[in-house]
Amino acid sequence: MATIYTHKSANIRKTWLLMTLFFIVVIGLGFAIAEVYQNPAILYVAVLFSVIMNIVSYWFSDTIVLRLHHARPVDLTKELELHRVLENLTITAGLPMPRFFVIDDPAPNAFATGRNPEHAVVVVTSGLLKILDRSELEGVLSHELSHIGNRDMLVSTVAVVLVGFVSIVSDMFLRSMWFHGSGDRDRGRAGAILMIIGIALAILAPLFAMLLHMAISRKREFLADASGVLLTRYPEGLAKALEKIGAHSRPMQTVTNATAHLFLENPFGSDSEGGEGKKTPLLARLFSTHPPIIERVRVLRGR
Repeated sequence: MATIYTHKSANIRKTWLLMTLFFIVVIGLGFAIAEVYQNPAILYVAVLFSVIMNIVSYWFSDTIVLRLHHARPVDLTKELELHRVLENLTITAGLPMPRFFVIDDPAPNAFATGRNPEHAVVVVTSGLLKILDRSELEGVLSHELSHIGNRDMLVSTVAVVLVGFVSIVSDMFLRSMWFHGSGDRDRGRAGAILMIIGIALAILAPLFAMLLHMAISRKREFLADASGVLLTRYPEGLAKALEKIGAHSRPMQTVTNATAHLFLENPFGSDSEGGEGKKTPLLARLFSTHPPIIERVRVLRGR
């Protein structure tokens, strides 16, 4: 029988399997382009640029995201009880107390970020605080603390680095076709076949890399749900919170594609199906950074 423990273990395995597939895509694309041009220098430049840009984003992730969403620190004179809820969960989780912020936005949501537990940030919206009771709020905060404890920012950053690398190299390769035509015409049939394979990979690899990134993001949400429940020992708290968030869902005022994967639920508006028997279309699921709310609730309730 499936339990929260088995779901956690399964999601860890699936995440690393997806990461392995990610590396295979990167290596395959790099090998094909290097063979076409017989010059790996372009790959070194692309890798260096992508890694530098994403390391900067990773190192300053908390500052960047807080400014993007106009977050304010929790006011201890007015919101002391809210601070205590997070503090108690942090002690239970054995983590350093993260900085705690609120976004004044009616859309109910939350996220955690930061390069490590010592520099972590937990953020909730004012809309979330209005609709949840204490046990539901504990469920949401335990989910966010689990992202910190599971080092999800590290996994997400690696995925972003790889997506950026694949996109940059693919774009450079396709642009070079305009200037160099079909390349060395004296390489024969094998060279022509290799060129076709390289072009096909350059076109399809960014799409495949993006799909893998979104799949990894969805698995990390399931993992954080499972880890959060292990922290509170009360699955119903998070399940009810997710149902309320789905029912009150609306786009956030400061929504952006760059930070959408960080949030507890899709900040562009919930993909809630509205009924137990309905399912999200396959294409919509593939291009979503979050699993459907109904599916997450079913897992939390052992269905």
